[in-house]
Amino acid sequence: MHNNTPASTPAIPGWRLIVSDTGRYWAIRNRAFPRVALRAGVEPAVDADTFEEVQAAVAEQEDKARTAVAAAETTEPVS
Repeated sequence: MHNNTPASTPAIPGWRLIVSDTGRYWAIRNRAFPRVALRAGVEPAVDADTFEEVQAAVAEQEDKARTAVAAAETTEPVS
């Protein structure tokens, strides 16, 4: 697996994109998700056969993280 991407490969902001020797796409989040998101099952690394599929997988994880954080904020006790 190469740790770099071809110049023609689009980027995903906030994620490092890697293209394997076989053309499989991997995306790894640059910054850790909040713990509440990780506990909710959000994945900081995803893979797919095409750029469009890995882009969709990233979007899904970001959406799940936003939902988990929002849910935690609404259930926190007010002091």
